[in-house]
Amino acid sequence: MTTAYEYDVLVMGAGLAGMRAALAAHEAGARVAIMTKVHPVRSHSNAAQGGINAAMTDRGDDWEEHAFETVKGSDYLADQDAVEILAQEAGREILTLEHMGVIFNRNEEGRLGTRRFGGQKRARTFFVSDFTGQAMLHVLFEQLMKARVPVFEEWFVTSLVKDADGRCAGLIGFEIRTGQFALVKAKAVIVASGGLGRVFEPSTNALICTGDGMAIAYRAGAALMDMEMVQYHPTTLKGKGLLITEAARGEGAYLLNRDGERFMKRYAPNMMELASRDVVSRAGQTEINEGRGVDGCVLLDCRHLGRRLIHERLRQISDEVHSFAGIDLTKEPVPIRPGMHYQMGGIKTDVDGRCWDRHGAWAGVPGLFAAGETACLSLHGGNRLGANSLLDTVVFGRRAGRCAAEYAREVPTPHVPDSTVGMEQQAVSALLSRHANTDSVATIRHEMGVAMHTHLGVFRDQEGMMTAKETLEALHDRYSRVGVQDKGQVFNTSLIRALELGFMLDCAETIVRSALLRRESRGAHFRTDYLHRDDAQWLKHILVYHQPDGSPRVAYLPVRLTRWEPKVRTY
Repeated sequence: MTTAYEYDVLVMGAGLAGMRAALAAHEAGARVAIMTKVHPVRSHSNAAQGGINAAMTDRGDDWEEHAFETVKGSDYLADQDAVEILAQEAGREILTLEHMGVIFNRNEEGRLGTRRFGGQKRARTFFVSDFTGQAMLHVLFEQLMKARVPVFEEWFVTSLVKDADGRCAGLIGFEIRTGQFALVKAKAVIVASGGLGRVFEPSTNALICTGDGMAIAYRAGAALMDMEMVQYHPTTLKGKGLLITEAARGEGAYLLNRDGERFMKRYAPNMMELASRDVVSRAGQTEINEGRGVDGCVLLDCRHLGRRLIHERLRQISDEVHSFAGIDLTKEPVPIRPGMHYQMGGIKTDVDGRCWDRHGAWAGVPGLFAAGETACLSLHGGNRLGANSLLDTVVFGRRAGRCAAEYAREVPTPHVPDSTVGMEQQAVSALLSRHANTDSVATIRHEMGVAMHTHLGVFRDQEGMMTAKETLEALHDRYSRVGVQDKGQVFNTSLIRALELGFMLDCAETIVRSALLRRESRGAHFRTDYLHRDDAQWLKHILVYHQPDGSPRVAYLPVRLTRWEPKVRTY
């Protein structure tokens, strides 16, 4: 038995980008619903700690400076028209969030307080202690409830539906609690389901970050862009992969090697610990690789910041470090190392979230939109600046929601037979009916994550990436035969893990394929066999499209430059 629903705009994912998009579409008069794998306030946006950037002119800041530093941080791969929009609209979004109810920290004068983040000379990061994402998430959920936007909570999306003309026409998924399938028709779908962090092991990302949205859009014909650009955060907790916010360094924490040396003075003498993340991660990993680390780590030292500041502004990481490592942040340095944190690439969109080009420069799926980490404008290029991700979710979530509502007003209701869901249900049933063998979904997933971390981490080369490619091919083959032991309908998390693994393998393949193509070092993509940036050959984006036989088709797009020509990047 299946059920069908119908809306103007359907949003997949209830993190910050998804909820901001849904609110914007609702305010524009569209009938909107959200379908989400977890309760909205359990979304991974919860984990964003340090803050959100904005250049406020009333305190002497300048949006052009923020935009330039974002472009420089991207290693000049970002599309500059998108960056200009981000920087210009940032201040308005901060004020909107405050008026909604986000209680940002204040300075001693009672004005909104700021701290510095990496890759930026000026303090322009607004924050709520070190749990800014959580604070924003709860406020946006309150706004969602106030607007009475329906939420399909704890539903798992299995595929995107298109009509006979190839337009996006909705989603198919099932309720995790009952196993009941449904077709949710919509004139426009916004994918805002977050990143793919668990393709790598370890990762700072939640277990739910499995690239679902990227994979279903890719399988439906959308392009994935810049997939080789995977951010490793400089400070993750040894053994756990937990994020230790950049706000610690923004408040003045040091990075030390085993000799007690602030080693960043040799890698970034001007910006030190607040160079861009790719630079700091490479420096830390180099110290470890060359024997100047401590048991596979370097040290983050906050002791000189004092107990009061740590408890007022870094309380969450102080509690986490104490709970998971038994360390008092006020008395001991913390062992940390670079860890997978963010995917700069994703579903190719324009600046209004469309996943197709109205001028035909690149192919896509009309009626499909994307926002947040699952999307790629390209806003972050080769390396994202800290505190630009929260800004990305609200600026481009709002723009995608508004544009999707306008699009839905102009197109007729899609014609999709309710029977469409039957084929999807049969495919899932076929997976469920496989007999168990000696292999397991958990084993395949772990081997994939380790291979990606080993060969596509901070440093890469041809031989290692080819090893990862061959490993993924073997894992794909094993995935086609692995069984699911739990055959039930109710809260079958084994089935969900199996479906997620299929999505993750697709995403992993696009990362490896794109990384092998890019024969240079740029941003987070640092190849030890191609040490330098090559603007003559590689100032362009790599796009991959899914083909019927499962292999990616490759295309290229030039980087859009508006006012900043590429230069040598130093910090």
